Amino acid sequence: MAIKSTNPYPSENDVPPGYLNIMGYVDESEVNGPGSRAVIWVQGCKRECGGCFNPESWSFEINQLESVDSLAEKILSKPGNTGVTFSGGEPFWQAPALASLARKVKAAGLNVMSFTGFTLEKLQSEQAPPGAKELLEQLDILIDGPFIESLAINSPNSPVSSSNQHVRIFNPDFEDKITWASDQIEIHVFKDGSRLVTGYRGWME
Repeated sequence: MAIKSTNPYPSENDVPPGYLNIMGYVDESEVNGPGSRAVIWVQGCKRECGGCFNPESWSFEINQLESVDSLAEKILSKPGNTGVTFSGGEPFWQAPALASLARKVKAAGLNVMSFTGFTLEKLQSEQAPPGAKELLEQLDILIDGPFIESLAINSPNSPVSSSNQHVRIFNPDFEDKITWASDQIEIHVFKDGSRLVTGYRGWME
């Protein structure tokens, strides 16, 4: 008989080392950072912000397990991917595995950025999730801060969704490449007929 986990955030302990619990994945997105990017939406977030773009990502139950090695291979098999974006969900709850993935794709010449509901100050503090420092060290760009619906911007000229959020550029090569907008929408249609809508108020079906 299976024993149900009593851990309120299963992904923190139940995801095997070297694996990620993800909500979704897409190649060659142009609305989730500079250039053409692979995007990984991780599963699990404690914040549950009102107006969240991806409420399906809140649950920490295992959704789709992918190994870091298989994700790296998938990303690098598409020459159109010039970078990788981590979104969610909350990427920093799976920071160690994402840091490992980031190292692999950066070694192949890709850049890496992440969204997070944490502030940069929190991620640099002793209260940060495990592995936060290692993931920060791999990032070229970080968009930090929770989405606050009352501060929503909805502007074609803003790369952030609410005015409390910040674009942190760790790699100076990207100083003049923050050109995407938070209210762009992109639709991906897959071979099985399913669709992924990403960008402002993005969702998955």
